[in-house]
Amino acid sequence: MAHPRDNPLIVQSDHTVLAEVDSPRFAEARDRLLAFAELVKSPEHVHTYRITPLSVWNARAAGIGEEEIVGTLEELGRYPVPDNVRAEIAAYAGRFGRVRLVQEEGRLVLEVDDGALAELLARQDAIDPLLGERLSTTRFEVPRLGRGRLKQALVEIGYPAEDLAGYAAGEPLPLSLLPERRAGGRFALRDYQREAADAFHAGGTSRGGSGVVVLPCGAGKTIVGMAVMARLETSTLILTTSVTAARQWRRELLDKTTLEEDQIGEYGSAAKEIRPVTISTYQMLTHRPTKEDGFPHMDLFERRNWGLVVYDEVHLLPAPVFQVTAGLQARRRLGLTATLVREDGREGDVFALIGPKKVDVPWRVLERQGWVAEASCAEVRVPMPEELQMSYALAKPRQRFRMASENPAKLGVVRRLLERHPEEPALLLSAYVEQIRGLARELGIPVLTGQTAQKRRDRIFDDFRTGRLKALALSKIGNFAVDLPDASVAIQVSGTFGSRQEEAQRLGRVLRPKNGDNQAHFYTLVSRDTVEQEFALKRQLFLCEQGYEYRILDPEELEAHPA
Repeated sequence: MAHPRDNPLIVQSDHTVLAEVDSPRFAEARDRLLAFAELVKSPEHVHTYRITPLSVWNARAAGIGEEEIVGTLEELGRYPVPDNVRAEIAAYAGRFGRVRLVQEEGRLVLEVDDGALAELLARQDAIDPLLGERLSTTRFEVPRLGRGRLKQALVEIGYPAEDLAGYAAGEPLPLSLLPERRAGGRFALRDYQREAADAFHAGGTSRGGSGVVVLPCGAGKTIVGMAVMARLETSTLILTTSVTAARQWRRELLDKTTLEEDQIGEYGSAAKEIRPVTISTYQMLTHRPTKEDGFPHMDLFERRNWGLVVYDEVHLLPAPVFQVTAGLQARRRLGLTATLVREDGREGDVFALIGPKKVDVPWRVLERQGWVAEASCAEVRVPMPEELQMSYALAKPRQRFRMASENPAKLGVVRRLLERHPEEPALLLSAYVEQIRGLARELGIPVLTGQTAQKRRDRIFDDFRTGRLKALALSKIGNFAVDLPDASVAIQVSGTFGSRQEEAQRLGRVLRPKNGDNQAHFYTLVSRDTVEQEFALKRQLFLCEQGYEYRILDPEELEAHPA
């Protein structure tokens, strides 16, 4: 097979794949690699991906086989695929489906396709305590409450279980999507939203009912969740990141479905309503009055016969909720996220306990189709004031990051950027409450933090959505599931070390489609020649994977480069 020298990929024997950015087929290669490889680093000219067992298992769960993976590497590779990489891809792909969980005569049974493998698994210290009676050479009874823990353990030793045991139906709930929004205007699922719901449902077979849908911020993940609810017509528990996000879910459900107000409950600090559709937050579930107490609200999972649990922003799922989810494997589970990157490295637990990745649509694909705004990204490198340079040099490493993040010279750059976009709704985003409050005070704009009362949040968000307010300053609460559809400019004044997920969420705040030119602008302010500049490179990894390029600008260049 010929391997053209201008092909973008070089597949290496250590399971890494180099992708040359300047190749004419780079964009195609990036989109196809996303299905079965993980981005490791992305400097200017050559990006590095890694093929891992988990990345291949996610591909297999999405219907992508070994032949398609190797075929992509062969077609787009500059050189032949190393034999050991072919063998490892075959081994990873071949392990998916060798172990299955099924229902058999009212029992939960682990089936293994080979006697030797069954014996190997049964002798594993992590597996043996989770198995019940051995029914045959290759079949074991499994205690129902151990279903999740067994799946976790199997992923850890490299044999992921394909869970075909089905799910409890849950309490029936008649529900459908409306062709006309109650707020006015027609409503219909976009093709990719319908395809995501189809992939999760899998025609109602045992292969559907648990998994993760990965879509860009602004692409309508909430709509996908509602479409799944309409397919299943069952009582649903929705978990999300904040009261603001919970209110957004409620607003969307009342606007676009046949649900009535008395069918939707909010379980939070103000009221603890448990209704056919109940919305709560991760913070509420993990609240502990004292360190000695347990989690008094975790029993929400058992307070009703839920047929579906929706985990919004699943990449932020707290560890205690993982533990409870291990015991909820008989209920259907839908994870929604813009990125499966977890800062704690627990992607394997998401795979085992929520389910495999069902859909992953690249951001730039939806941008080309006009479903999300076209975003231009720029990093503005701001010099540290001369009077702070010695203090910075003498500071401890963590203090240096904070000093660079709170560089007072950033205020002037923020002013220039707001002047650059005078008529466009703008968000200021910061990792530090003191910094964002100071900026808001200097600029005369409202600020929202974690301490802001919910009524004030709702009022200010409404003013921003309706155009009465042109600029808004947000602490970390602006990272997650906030409905700000009219924002078209985001200025990231400071970020959380090298958090790729934060970078993705913040860009997502401006990606909802716009009227007119459908343009969005994302600026990151970074103190030049500091540790903040190094962490900014790590934060950009996710966006580079999605095809976004950063322009690097000095403050004085802002006037010379059109927005």
